[in-house]
Amino acid sequence: MSTKDYVEKDYYKVLGVPKDATTAEIKKTYRKLAREYHPDANKGDTKAEEKFKDISEAYDVLSDEKRRKEYDDARSLFGAGGMRGPGGNGYGFDFGDLFNGGQGTAGGGIGDVFGGLFNRTRQAQPRRGQDVETEVTLSFDEAVDGATVPLRMTSQAACRSCSGTGAKSGTTPRVCPTCVGAGTVSRGQGAFALSEPCRDCKGRGMIVDDPCPDCHGSGRASSARTMQVRIPAGVQDAQRIRLKGKGAQGERGGQPGDLYVTVHVNPHPVFGRKGDNLTVTVPVSFPEAALGGTIDVPTLNGPAVKLRLPAGSANGLTLRARGKGATRKDGTRGDLLVTVEVTVPQEVSGEALNALEQYRDATASEDPRAALFKAAEGA
Repeated sequence: MSTKDYVEKDYYKVLGVPKDATTAEIKKTYRKLAREYHPDANKGDTKAEEKFKDISEAYDVLSDEKRRKEYDDARSLFGAGGMRGPGGNGYGFDFGDLFNGGQGTAGGGIGDVFGGLFNRTRQAQPRRGQDVETEVTLSFDEAVDGATVPLRMTSQAACRSCSGTGAKSGTTPRVCPTCVGAGTVSRGQGAFALSEPCRDCKGRGMIVDDPCPDCHGSGRASSARTMQVRIPAGVQDAQRIRLKGKGAQGERGGQPGDLYVTVHVNPHPVFGRKGDNLTVTVPVSFPEAALGGTIDVPTLNGPAVKLRLPAGSANGLTLRARGKGATRKDGTRGDLLVTVEVTVPQEVSGEALNALEQYRDATASEDPRAALFKAAEGA
């Protein structure tokens, strides 16, 4: 709203008080009107809401002696808003030129004189709700396939006793005279003006004279709630998930904060995880490794798969079962990486012992360490 609009407004008429009304009379009238037109008492009534804003705006100016004098002087200087005619007033000049730095006016226009009075009267801005942090522990299977889990959270929300006003039932807060309801104040720093939260109202824009006994005037109270949260498939251990708009509620119509969920995944006794792939170690016998064959491999929450083991497979060989891994973001699945572990029997007897001795004698001329010693000598 421009300076012209404020000059042309009759704040005395808005409050219904005479121009010589005392500060006490103005305060008494304001409280009566504020209770009558407060939004909490007129839910959904936009006219009452606008009336409440006008009442608060008028009280902000008239309740402060210095600002009231500036307002009276301005209206006296400009004919109490009645200067109308060609060009918008009876004197043939434009208000925009006068208040916005017209030529010939020292300091950039009369607007500089009254700017401090009028530019501060604005409504407090909506405030975004706080972000909320929580944790959840999933089983290995739930992390791979995704799960919907209940989360109980405690966050700050509007106090139910006072509906977020911070004022005791039957009373109303008043607009902060320091920041005029804006919640912020500007402080000059040379050629710049820095905006910072108002210290008197702590950025709320309103001051509570008779605080709510439950929230002690803050307008906020701890609120516990349980919500069902979908954890996406393929989530990793220690991964932090952001759920937009699921945090604490905002103030004065502000957007809610976000919910951040840190996921912990319990280990599986058989399977491991490597990105989108699952891992498993499968033992094979020496004959299977030497001669090759088909082996059965377990999968997570599914039937076993058969994999071809090549003849002469070494210990640590990795086979791949495609599509048997963790679920990806696009809905496809990674692979199951199968590591071969050749087992050595602790005891050998009977026919098995005779067979191994014959095998040893048949391969006595082959030295498996010959290449190792040759490489060592060459180094």
